[in-house]
Amino acid sequence: MTAISPSATPTPITLTGSRSRLDLPRTVTFVAALSMVALLFLVLGFITWNGIQLFTKGVGVGEILSDTWKPSSSTPRYGILDFIAGTIAVTAVAILMAAPIAIGLALFLAEVAPAWARRIVQPALEVFVGVPSVVWGWLGITILVPFLRDHFRNLGFTLGFSWFAGSLVLAIMILPTVTAVAFDAFRVLPRDYTTASLALGSTRWQTFRNVLIPSARAGLLTAIVLGLARAAGEALAVQMVIGNRTSFPSSPAAPMSTLTSQITLDMGNTVFGEPWNDALWTMALVLLLLSLGFVLVIRILNARASR
Repeated sequence: MTAISPSATPTPITLTGSRSRLDLPRTVTFVAALSMVALLFLVLGFITWNGIQLFTKGVGVGEILSDTWKPSSSTPRYGILDFIAGTIAVTAVAILMAAPIAIGLALFLAEVAPAWARRIVQPALEVFVGVPSVVWGWLGITILVPFLRDHFRNLGFTLGFSWFAGSLVLAIMILPTVTAVAFDAFRVLPRDYTTASLALGSTRWQTFRNVLIPSARAGLLTAIVLGLARAAGEALAVQMVIGNRTSFPSSPAAPMSTLTSQITLDMGNTVFGEPWNDALWTMALVLLLLSLGFVLVIRILNARASR
């Protein structure tokens, strides 16, 4: 048996090959992230470039912000004010209907529901999110629209297709998204908040109203803004139930149109490069700016919450 000398110098181990192999995931991740950023800027640049083409053809901002939409007439007009107002109106009513229910459901799941109920409701919400928008639109046009027409005709729902129908379908669609984000906002709160409030003699309702909801305010506002962004970009489901009438939103029972529904309706009737098509791209640019505004609001809320 050969003895090993304690003074023998160990042979150095070269890690060059291992190091190069370890760099591969980092490189792939960096390229993927860079590709995503490049793709985002390409999309933004493409939409912006096509969205401003209408201005180069003698159409001013005043005409675009008017309420006259006659792109196929002998003297075409490209006013999109009705569509902008319709988008804001439908989205606002949808979030007003969805937000209280979503926040209440999130609070129930986070603070009240037993474990078995949470195991049932959370997967159900995930399935809810996966339902295609055309399914919601089909349900709306076959159930909601006839119901409004048959039972609320005296309130002005003579056709059933209406602003209210579009907002209700949107509210159902964004409910799982707002609930999931609000649930996360409640779950990250320290349990000491609830314990201390109850120990001081507050009821459970007082704890919810005066402690938990104010403490999770930033997360709840983020959930609401995400719901707004989701609702503003929806096209197919809204188009199927809203009536698609070019008019300023004046009554919840009246048909109207939005930016997304009008783009969907008209994009098959235009040729790329003509003013009518350019007007649709301008509408897409306005919708993009609305979505970017929502993202900016979320970042501001998160920045304030982290202070």
